[in-house]
Amino acid sequence: MDPVMKAIIIAIVVIAVIILISKNIRIVPQTSEFIIERLGKYKKKWGAGLHFKLPVFDRIANTVTMKEQILDSPPQPVITKDNVTMQIDTVVYFRVYDSVLYTYGVVNPMSALSNLTATTLRNIVGDLELDETLTSRDSVNGEMTAILDEATDKWGIKVNRVELKNIIPPKDIQDSMEKQMKAERERRETLLQAQGHKDAAIMRAEGDKQAMILAAEGDRDARIARAEGEAKAIYLAKKAEADGLRELVKAGITEPVLELKRYESLVKMCDGKAAKILLPTDAVELAKKNIIFSETTGLGDATKEAPEKSVAEKADPCCNDEDYAEERHADTSK
Repeated sequence: MDPVMKAIIIAIVVIAVIILISKNIRIVPQTSEFIIERLGKYKKKWGAGLHFKLPVFDRIANTVTMKEQILDSPPQPVITKDNVTMQIDTVVYFRVYDSVLYTYGVVNPMSALSNLTATTLRNIVGDLELDETLTSRDSVNGEMTAILDEATDKWGIKVNRVELKNIIPPKDIQDSMEKQMKAERERRETLLQAQGHKDAAIMRAEGDKQAMILAAEGDRDARIARAEGEAKAIYLAKKAEADGLRELVKAGITEPVLELKRYESLVKMCDGKAAKILLPTDAVELAKKNIIFSETTGLGDATKEAPEKSVAEKADPCCNDEDYAEERHADTSK
């Protein structure tokens, strides 16, 4: 054989071997698994790293990612218990925990999961009325998650969470709901205004009550203070009077001096006022005996008689003095 041809053949073989080897070497990325079949039968699964398969005999049956995935289902028509048709779309969060079951458990696992989600949603919402469907999202989500997770265990799928994305009722139902919400808001506004007026009236009444109580307490305290002041003044006056009498007693005061003090008080009582004081006879006699008192007050002095005024008799022009005297004498004799 020609050496040139031999070299060419060897080169071709080497290139073919290199190409064959490169075609059967695979690098599996992280969080992924490859399912390997040999002659149409499951052989093994490859994890992350470098792997080599036998040419012609082995083939990669499926490439499975182990990351969490999202299945966004389109809106589905769902009929509630009270015969209201709504459009509901869901979002399913899941991950593959067994790549072998995921590959051989069901044909087209994503389509199977989507159909199972739609039928489960119809079954759950079919037992609820419209208002319950709108207000029970959490319970519907939890129930769907439990049902789907249990149903997909044989497919190697773990359902982590299900969420109702949108709930779209019919147009007429939306209009009725908007009117109902408007009426409810107006009712709440009326209640809040009424409650505000009530609270304001109560606060005003409480304020008036507190003001009246404080005014009454202030008037009471003022009266008590005035009464205490008057009592203190009376007490001090009486105490001063008692102290004065006590000093008089200590000085050896006599009965006439005491009488003098008593009548001085009477004089002060009548000072500058139109008043009459009636004194008993014995008091007047006693005052007369008290020379000092009599000279001071003038009580007991004899009242002087008024001087007689001499009236000059006028002479009668008709008669003389003698005739007039005789007539008077005659009249006196009669």
